Amino acid sequence: MSALKKHRWKILLGIVVLGGALGMFLGFGPPQLLAKTESPLFCSSCHVMESRFEAWFNVGAHRTIRCVDCHLPHENLPAYYVWKSVDGMKDVLVFYSGRTPETIAISERGKKFVQANCIRCHTERVAMIDQDRRCWDCHRFLQHQLAGVRMTN
Repeated sequence: MSALKKHRWKILLGIVVLGGALGMFLGFGPPQLLAKTESPLFCSSCHVMESRFEAWFNVGAHRTIRCVDCHLPHENLPAYYVWKSVDGMKDVLVFYSGRTPETIAISERGKKFVQANCIRCHTERVAMIDQDRRCWDCHRFLQHQLAGVRMTN
């Protein structure tokens, strides 16, 4: 009976190792897959993101950066990959389940990431202002749905 228990533990350990390896591959994949999922073209492949992509592409200096530069945390690499995985899997589930909303709205967590990244990239410019106020309250063109829209008096 003892030999059978050892054999079970070996099988269980093998399953855990294979599961971990499969999880790592699916989580991080080959470098080309990771790079592809960080490109704005990949983000715009979902039909509800097309207008956001067009707004980003046609407005100002931010068109030279990627979606992940604003929409994911950058305080450390593990947080970046954890939230990239969480948000990516959520997006895949929503998209393939047919529950994709016609209008995408940023979450409160997402707003915190964007605010932190605005401050991270523009540290010197915002050093003397209230950093608790959302950057896009004044810089309305940063909101994808308002990009390119000009208000007339």
